[in-house]
Amino acid sequence: MDGGFRMEGYWVWCGSVIRGSDGLYHMFASRWSKELPMFTGYILGSEIVRAVSKSVTGPYHFQERVLPSGLPSAWDGRMAHNPSIHRFGDTYLLFYIGSTYTGERQIPSDNDQTPQTAECYGGICIGLATAQSPYGPWQTSPDPILRPRPGKWDGSIVTNPAPCIRSDGRVLLYYRSNTPDGLRIGVAGAETFRGPYYRLHDEPVLRFPSGDFVEDPFVWWNGESYEMVAKDMKGGITGEVHAGAHFLSPDGLHWEPARPAKAYSRRIWFDDGKIVTLGCLERPQVFCDDSGQPVCLFAAAANGPGGFYNASETWNIAIPLAIS
Repeated sequence: MDGGFRMEGYWVWCGSVIRGSDGLYHMFASRWSKELPMFTGYILGSEIVRAVSKSVTGPYHFQERVLPSGLPSAWDGRMAHNPSIHRFGDTYLLFYIGSTYTGERQIPSDNDQTPQTAECYGGICIGLATAQSPYGPWQTSPDPILRPRPGKWDGSIVTNPAPCIRSDGRVLLYYRSNTPDGLRIGVAGAETFRGPYYRLHDEPVLRFPSGDFVEDPFVWWNGESYEMVAKDMKGGITGEVHAGAHFLSPDGLHWEPARPAKAYSRRIWFDDGKIVTLGCLERPQVFCDDSGQPVCLFAAAANGPGGFYNASETWNIAIPLAIS
């Protein structure tokens, strides 16, 4: 229960971890002040920070604020969220979503959309920051690497970036958008992380005849096929609302549920013997060792009976995985 990452006075979310050349584990996470509400607060106040640990499960200790790093007028000038940290060669790749808004920040209520939150949410795009070290300095792009496509199924937003970096440098970039029929997952690609990024498929890559849908994808290559874990929004895929759904694909475009389809539950066994059903367990991020074997699941956790509005504490949990 002492692992993972928490910060007093902050909502903490979206933990993504990489092992640096210094042997330390570096977590890039989202945080926003508890002066803001948990749910709508991230839209105006989220920033990405770095924390470190000597072990993969933590505990992680805050080091520095990383993003936003530019002028407030920049496309990502006042909000950064959903970090996903990777490395190709000697370059560290920090994918994220960002946005900005005008005027002095107004504190919204938990269920109140203000002109500022609408402006900022509507401007969310996916960006990429690069560095030669997890310590930075980080170079951000003056433009997003992926934007919504007006008039298409993903015209409302692109969020939840889930990049998969292949050994030859090619990138598959999965993302979520909102549609009238629920949340949908799309995929873009690039020949190198520098881009340009383009859609690999014009339609969503996951669609279920039952009407189920997922968000928060995480994708990796296991040496033979692609694997994905994602949050089961309605419970029809896994049998549990908001459990982790597991999918497999030979090519990254055509996906089928694994057998079994449930990757994890919100019901967690802690090392002190306590069993807790978490109010939230989402934004799954799988950490693999040098051989490509998944060894730890990181996820955003919240207490309470369920739902963002009922949480009083949030943190990034680290769950060691048994090797079968």
